[in-house]
Amino acid sequence: MIEFLDNSLSTIAAVLITVLMVPLGLSALRMATGPGYADRFVALDMLTGIAVAVAGLTMIATGRREFLDIAFGIALIGFLATCSLSALLEKKKGDD
Repeated sequence: MIEFLDNSLSTIAAVLITVLMVPLGLSALRMATGPGYADRFVALDMLTGIAVAVAGLTMIATGRREFLDIAFGIALIGFLATCSLSALLEKKKGDD
């Protein structure tokens, strides 16, 4: 029973990783072609969120706990990038 659950969970994780490639590509496209800075920042947040989800699902599919560390690192970098870019927008807004 445990092997069946492990195999089915790995299969479901692989399918979800494949499904997440669509929003990953769309948000990368939005980040590249966004009309304004705010659109690009939101796309960056989406990219980091999707990358964390893919790293977590990869951890489930492979059973290697190192991918959890990668997910934490991506989340931390995304948080710091969002904070710094929002500070930049506030500074730019105050200069006008």
